[in-house]
Amino acid sequence: MSDKHTLKTAVDAKGQAVSPVLEEGVKNFLIDIDGTICDDIPNEEPERMVTCLPYPDALKILNKWYDEGHIITFFTSRTEVHREVTEAWLKKHDFKYHGLLMGKPRGGNYHWIDNHIVKATRFRGKFTDLVVKTKEIEVFHDEA
Repeated sequence: MSDKHTLKTAVDAKGQAVSPVLEEGVKNFLIDIDGTICDDIPNEEPERMVTCLPYPDALKILNKWYDEGHIITFFTSRTEVHREVTEAWLKKHDFKYHGLLMGKPRGGNYHWIDNHIVKATRFRGKFTDLVVKTKEIEVFHDEA
């Protein structure tokens, strides 16, 4: 994580320490690689990872978010075997980022459950600035 991102201590309703949080306004983006910032390349064809081109709008928007002070972490189904080629590719194409997490489960249909706020945005072919829309989501049933 960049030196300019500091974590703030946080406490629960009982005054006990809980996981720290980022300062107000900073987003912690987790971005997929294959099919999101470049063509969808399966792990079984790593030679294509070297030659694929980034989506220009992804490069522009992600670097803009980085420059605005947000945290960019790539989260990919590529395995540790692919780390070196992936890091070289990101560097070659001038992606600015803070971290690279390998080994995301394959197969899609992700349902993320976390104790922190999670906002999910499905990539559908073009990166743009984000806008606020109201959508129906699945949540846990209240146990009141």
